[in-house]
Amino acid sequence: MDKNNPKMQTLLGNVAIATLLFSSLFLFYSWSSSSSSSFLPSQFFLTPKQSSCNNQPNNKSSGIIHGNENEEKNHNKLDSALAKASRNKTVIIAIVNKAYVEQDDADGESTMLDIFLRSFWFGEGTKSLVDNLLIVAVDETAYDRCRFLRLNCFRLESDGVDDFGGEKLYMSNDFIKMMWTRTRFLLDILKRGYNFVFTDTDVVWLRNPFSKLSNNETEDLQISTDKFNGDSWSPKNQLINTGFYFVRSNNKTISLFETWYGKKDNSTGQKEQDVLLDMIRNQGIIGKLGLRVRFLDTLYFSGFCQDSKDFRQVTTVHANCCRSIFAKVKDLNAVLRDWKQFRRLESSNNSSMVANHKWSVHEACWNSWKG
Repeated sequence: MDKNNPKMQTLLGNVAIATLLFSSLFLFYSWSSSSSSSFLPSQFFLTPKQSSCNNQPNNKSSGIIHGNENEEKNHNKLDSALAKASRNKTVIIAIVNKAYVEQDDADGESTMLDIFLRSFWFGEGTKSLVDNLLIVAVDETAYDRCRFLRLNCFRLESDGVDDFGGEKLYMSNDFIKMMWTRTRFLLDILKRGYNFVFTDTDVVWLRNPFSKLSNNETEDLQISTDKFNGDSWSPKNQLINTGFYFVRSNNKTISLFETWYGKKDNSTGQKEQDVLLDMIRNQGIIGKLGLRVRFLDTLYFSGFCQDSKDFRQVTTVHANCCRSIFAKVKDLNAVLRDWKQFRRLESSNNSSMVANHKWSVHEACWNSWKG
């Protein structure tokens, strides 16, 4: 090959220039790819459409996530779930496990979750509130059921152990452990700046409770009672119930929940409700933190311990003073029947029968304490 040939020299020069241009483009592309993740928000790397259940596992991933990376992943999923379910930074939280979402007996009347959701359908002004409901599942079965129902779902893992699946009988060790896990989780919600109504799933919603809850932002905690002492501001002789309450996120309520959860290891044999009751009654936590706490009247926020005396006023009914899920399901079904009968009487304009309408006896729940 004659390198002194002018044509050959031109050819070699063109090759050299092409090579140089290719190398420059390759280096630019490599730099752009490596730096783009530093400048573009993470949203650009998300899929266009995400599931309504924000903790859906990624079956395509072949890697195992450990430590802080796993914590950050769950942190982000919870943030996403809260943002989707909340309205004006307020969300309704309910926690479920396997025992609350499926029946051992295929002929069972319904599950606790079924009854809970059905009450939103039959209640007055409650249907749209399901959009603001976040179901927190503590086991995979409950989470799968939530996804199947197309609700707002979050999977809460407890130290990576799926140990909350079965029924936890009242005051058993597992029951107490689950209640403290719940308290820790709700503290996390407050720290993220969200107000919330916490509701057990054995609470049926017959009317929109926000119509009876105060919207005064200076009121930090509004909590249900097993038996109401007649004074919404006096803790004296109040039997609080942590199965339904509304709490605003602020420094005072965060301090309350931190103090409350901090007593877990020194409260053997006590459920979290007992500990909070002692903090309110005997330790003066309300005054120490400068809290404003409203105790909710059972006329509006009723339960089996003390029935509301007026169907025209009742908002929620809690299957408290009851020991087993079987009994709760049976008697809550009766509550919904009583409610539908009341609505029929109300529509017939029979004021006398409306005024005298009574709740069915909570027979299954009373019998759950025998033996």
